[in-house]
Amino acid sequence: MRRTRLLCAAVLLLASARIARAHEVGGSRFDAPIPLPLLFVGAGATVAVTAVWLGAAERNPAAERGSTAERNAAAVEPRRPLVSLSPTAAAALRTAARVGFLALVVAALAHGVAGKQVRAENLATVFVWPLWFRGVGLLTVLAGSPWRVLSPWRTLYAALERIEGDEIAVLGEYPARLGEWPAFVGFVAIVGVFENLTAIPLDPRLTVFLVAGYALVMLLGGVAFGPRWFERADAFEVFYRVLGRAAPLRAVRTADGGYDVLVRPPWRGSAEPAPSIALVAFVVSAVYTVSFDGFTSTPEFQTLSIGARGLLGVGPAASVVLYLIGLAVFVGSLLLTSDVVRRLGGARGGTWRGAARAFAPTVIPIAAAYEVAHNYPYVLGNLGQFLAVGGTLLPGIEAPAVDPLGWLSLPAFWASQVALVVAGHVVAVVAAHAVAVRRYDSLRAAGRAHAPLVALMVGYTVLSLWIISRPVVA
Repeated sequence: MRRTRLLCAAVLLLASARIARAHEVGGSRFDAPIPLPLLFVGAGATVAVTAVWLGAAERNPAAERGSTAERNAAAVEPRRPLVSLSPTAAAALRTAARVGFLALVVAALAHGVAGKQVRAENLATVFVWPLWFRGVGLLTVLAGSPWRVLSPWRTLYAALERIEGDEIAVLGEYPARLGEWPAFVGFVAIVGVFENLTAIPLDPRLTVFLVAGYALVMLLGGVAFGPRWFERADAFEVFYRVLGRAAPLRAVRTADGGYDVLVRPPWRGSAEPAPSIALVAFVVSAVYTVSFDGFTSTPEFQTLSIGARGLLGVGPAASVVLYLIGLAVFVGSLLLTSDVVRRLGGARGGTWRGAARAFAPTVIPIAAAYEVAHNYPYVLGNLGQFLAVGGTLLPGIEAPAVDPLGWLSLPAFWASQVALVVAGHVVAVVAAHAVAVRRYDSLRAAGRAHAPLVALMVGYTVLSLWIISRPVVA
């Protein structure tokens, strides 16, 4: 409860900046409505003050007693679901979602091959990248990952299981040593490189080729190692599961096979440790890649890319080199910070691996917030285009013109960007504080250990806002 009040206070502090009414906005859509230095200082201060406030509250004996009592009460109080689904309703919804999504994927891929090879007029390009890859991500940030139900390769594998009459795993159990590394490689390749740095998202047939190839790899992996393959090696399943840790809603299966939808603090899932270093690397790559996606549209990236091409002599591949260098820097920064946290934590600091696994998930709310901030206009805009293109394929039906972004003024856009980015960092600070208090012997040690993470998050807050403040370069 205390952390909930803290988050509300941080939002009020952010709102007091009067972002939307500071002055008339000129220039590009991404110009800040208030002076950028003031915006950066205010946002960074909000994150830093949150950390200081948390430390002071924990050191207040009355607050500490209250928080313990609240935790104990929460542990014994019966859960009150926001929504409950009976087993029949849950099964029907699950089947409809699975079959419906598979039908959309098949239709999009078929149109990608046979339809007009224009990005804005082909279902493959207006569905796969914005509505599937990013749209499912936005749904995940709200209510947890639906990918185990929607996954086309899981659906196809389940059909093969029914034909076989048993689970299929030709090569036996999934090798534990692989961990989430196949998913990490897939995410870096598909989202980090192909989506951000190539023309594949603009080309319907190339999009079909990529999705079909990935689907074949996933299905063959499932046949070789069973369902465990999808859980550990599917880049989308791992990515959505990571984002789902920050979701304020959570679906919990009941004993009778139904589901209860529960509300939970958005930092709770991010305070649970990562099971492996591979997942730590994946979490950092998710945070980094969504920011890099925004950075690629800035004039600074264009200048850097042109300079790198001349220096390396590798042409457009220089952008991939820049992406991989940045990824290595981000992963290295988190591991280095984790080692500093371990040393400052005192006797119970543990190993650097343990610290990285404990604290890496606390940056997930940052990835989730930036995922929403950066992609919701992209998703909504393409939703209207998808309906328009789909309407042309249905005989006798004229789809009405839909503009899902017609309501979005520049002040509203900027207010949403800043609010989401700062709120994500505030939630991350709360999660990191919870981990530090649980991990170390004393509040003093927890405060020392938390400080480097706060500094890292303040810096990343400013960097994120700087990226969204820059004009877009086509």
